[in-house]
Amino acid sequence: MTEINEKLDAIGLLCPLPVLKARKRLKSLQPGQVLELLADDPAAVIDVPHFCNESGHEFLGHSAGAGHQIYLIRKGG
Repeated sequence: MTEINEKLDAIGLLCPLPVLKARKRLKSLQPGQVLELLADDPAAVIDVPHFCNESGHEFLGHSAGAGHQIYLIRKGG
């Protein structure tokens, strides 16, 4: 089980806002800490892994919530 250090609710926000808010929230975390991002934007399934790849964070995967997706991002060093 992955320990969640921070949660971010981006439900109802459209691209690119979920990723922009995740980037801002990740800045306050220490390397290795995990952000849980909740989003219902259909583009987030592509945008979030791409953002992680481009910015050096680890995309831990996503799962389905009630009407939204749950993304886990581990802050890179």
